[in-house]
Amino acid sequence: MANIYIPYGSVEGQTARIVEYIADLVRAHGHEAETVDLKHSAAGSIPSGQDGVIVAASIHMGKHEGFVADFVRQNRAELERLPSALISVSLAAHGDEQNAEGYVEEFQEQTGWHPAHVGIFAGALLYTQYNFLKRQMMKKIVRDKGSTDLDTSRDYVYTEWDGVKRFTEDFLAGVPAASGQERA
Repeated sequence: MANIYIPYGSVEGQTARIVEYIADLVRAHGHEAETVDLKHSAAGSIPSGQDGVIVAASIHMGKHEGFVADFVRQNRAELERLPSALISVSLAAHGDEQNAEGYVEEFQEQTGWHPAHVGIFAGALLYTQYNFLKRQMMKKIVRDKGSTDLDTSRDYVYTEWDGVKRFTEDFLAGVPAASGQERA
């Protein structure tokens, strides 16, 4: 059984939903998973006894959350010692892969951390949760990108859950404490 630590940053909640899905998958494979919302936690370091770490962050205004980057810089040595992964969640990952990859490259340059596993997943367009101004701004951005997802009375979830599942299972296969385990 492996202990997997999953610190994350989520502004609108889609990254948190992805992290909870990953934690459920980790547990379904017979391992322990601990998720920590870095924005609302005093956790400054990775707890001892972890066998792997998956850091997740969302993109807003072209950048990952600063507090997630700070966590990575502070824990870089431990992230390099343990099997670790980065998950980047953005709307750019839905149709603008080059831009989404650029965000990850920038994050790696800023933090100095170059994880062996990187997952880039599309987030969600949550019109019904936005205030009037943000809803109109997001609609304009989406329209300018050529999307037809302009009905502000509904939400659009772009996350490809099968891809998240494959990523998680691939990561678990590389965790030494997990590699000999029977998989569900």
